[in-house]
Amino acid sequence: MDPSTAASDASPGPRPSALRPLRIHPRSGWQPIDLAELWRYRELLWILALRDVKVRYKQTALGAAWAVIQPVLTMVVFSIFFGNLAGLGKRIEGGIPYPLFTFCALLPWQLFSSSLTSAGTSLVGNQSLISKVYFPRLVIPLASIFGSLVDFLVAFVVLVGMILAYMLTGHPVGPSWAILTLPFFVVLAFLTALAVGLWLSALNVEYRDVRYVIPFIVQFWMFVTPIAYPSSLVRDRSVALYRLYGLNPMVGVVDGFRWAILGNAPAPGGALVVSIGAMIVLLVGGLYYFRRMERTFADLV
Repeated sequence: MDPSTAASDASPGPRPSALRPLRIHPRSGWQPIDLAELWRYRELLWILALRDVKVRYKQTALGAAWAVIQPVLTMVVFSIFFGNLAGLGKRIEGGIPYPLFTFCALLPWQLFSSSLTSAGTSLVGNQSLISKVYFPRLVIPLASIFGSLVDFLVAFVVLVGMILAYMLTGHPVGPSWAILTLPFFVVLAFLTALAVGLWLSALNVEYRDVRYVIPFIVQFWMFVTPIAYPSSLVRDRSVALYRLYGLNPMVGVVDGFRWAILGNAPAPGGALVVSIGAMIVLLVGGLYYFRRMERTFADLV
């Protein structure tokens, strides 16, 4: 064989172009959320959400039944003390039974409260992941909130059973065309939890005592939300006070959820518009604040 031919065959082919290193550095100032980057990490979002669901029910005796036990027991307590002893059951419009009235409101509230609690402590709970791997940090509170949707769906089945039981006994309850708006109010509860959770999760990284404040916030927020009582009590007292009351985004969520599920429930009033506006302000502010603090998470966590 010709030596020149052997040499040419043994010579290496064209060398691939050198890979350029990717430098990740924090940005200064207020930065908007990079939705394109968040979409690229959608698979990680799904994996973390699925992990949170598995961890929640791992080594539990009752499993998903806990999603039903809490609202059912709360409904029983409210029915005894507020519905009967305080006489609020007589103030319900449309002849809606008080247990159904409260349980219907407890479902979106449970979605909000569990999502808020999970999102508020999610960054500190995933500190080993944050300090080792780069990914959009917004994925973590989002994944924790998606896990709460499983509890909501399980409890929703119980609500459907209660409505059917009351309909069979002759009570004037049941969905109407307003049921088509139900996904909107579920999304509104989801975004409200995300908005507040972004603020609390970012603050919890810097101030660890925030996690002790979260249960107090949830408990206080529950009593300023029309769960055990109708919002008409506030509206009848003062229209201006009712609009101010609507600054609580969960007022519009709870009233709208009842209106969408129960046929005779009154439609949400002007407080719904105020609730949506308050949610948007909280969400936009939370996204920008979370983005600004994101560059310090790995150092502080």
